[in-house]
Amino acid sequence: MKTNNFNTLSMAVDTLTNEGYVDDFKAEENCIKALYAKKEYQPKDLKIVKSFRFEGTTNPDDESDLFAIVANDGTKGTLVMSYSFKHNQNVELIKQIKQIKNQ
Repeated sequence: MKTNNFNTLSMAVDTLTNEGYVDDFKAEENCIKALYAKKEYQPKDLKIVKSFRFEGTTNPDDESDLFAIVANDGTKGTLVMSYSFKHNQNVELIKQIKQIKNQ
C-alpha cells in the first residue's frame, strides 16, 4: 500500500474529490454502497485505483486507509477504512475489492 504524501486525511479526500472521486462508498453488511449515487455494489464490481495510509501519531485507533474506487459503471468515489474499534465498515468486503497499482 502506498505511503501517504498528504499531511491529513481531509487533504487527500479533497484532492481526490477534485480529481472526480465525488461519491462516498461505505462497506455495509452485504454490499458496498455509493451513498450519493444510491447504488449498491459487490466487491467484484469495484476497483481500488489509489490507496493511502494514515498512521496515528500516538494511538493506533487513529490509523486509517483511504481508497479511491471506480465502479464498473463509472461511478468514482472514496472509501475511508478506520482501524478504530468503533468503525462500522465490513472490512471483509473491502478486502475483496481488486486493487490495481497506484496511478
